[in-house]
Amino acid sequence: MTPNAASARILLIEDEAPIRRFLKIALGSAGHETLEAGSGREGLERAVIGNPDLIILDLGLPDMDGKAVVREIRSWSSLPILVLSVRDGEAEKIAALDAGADDYVTKPFATGELLARLRVLLRKRGDSEAQPSTVQVGPLSVDLARRLVTVGDQEIKLTRKEFDILALLARHGGRLVSHRQILTEVWGPAHVDDLHYLRIAIGHIRNKLDDDPASPRFIVTEPGVGYRLLS
Repeated sequence: MTPNAASARILLIEDEAPIRRFLKIALGSAGHETLEAGSGREGLERAVIGNPDLIILDLGLPDMDGKAVVREIRSWSSLPILVLSVRDGEAEKIAALDAGADDYVTKPFATGELLARLRVLLRKRGDSEAQPSTVQVGPLSVDLARRLVTVGDQEIKLTRKEFDILALLARHGGRLVSHRQILTEVWGPAHVDDLHYLRIAIGHIRNKLDDDPASPRFIVTEPGVGYRLLS
């Protein structure tokens, strides 16, 4: 659906059922459709299959911290995320925003203010499309949300860092990604000069994908600069 300030599909990731019921009534009165999830993992699943326009997220979930949910969603989507939490410390707010949240409202909250902030986020989103959750390059499929890689009908088992590298290349859609950027995002800023880590990991990925670097089907090396995934 195309989100707008009058009507949107909103995913509530909140473990307290009374708050979900209250929000559902408030959002429904404003013309919004709601999806519900009581845990982080359930929320991630519904974010993939429910096609929401915006997410309202509590940080204190029973199975994982809400900031981890934000980071997971940000690895494949630009969906607006509004954090709704009792945690009112400045450091907590900064951490959630740095993880990728778009706004932060503390509990208890005024319904009118919450709805106004939602309208702002939906207007900003406008008609822009979220990044696709799956990137296809010939027979190679990279499902960014489910962290699943297949070639044809065969699932390819990658380590976490191998997947993170491939996902980073996939999100850049055929554009060159520098060694420095990959090392920073996958290993951290302290490893920007550890090029051997990256070369070994790329070699493992290519072996698993049966991708010959001399005649690549998927990953192209730009000597001395970085890598790109064919599109």
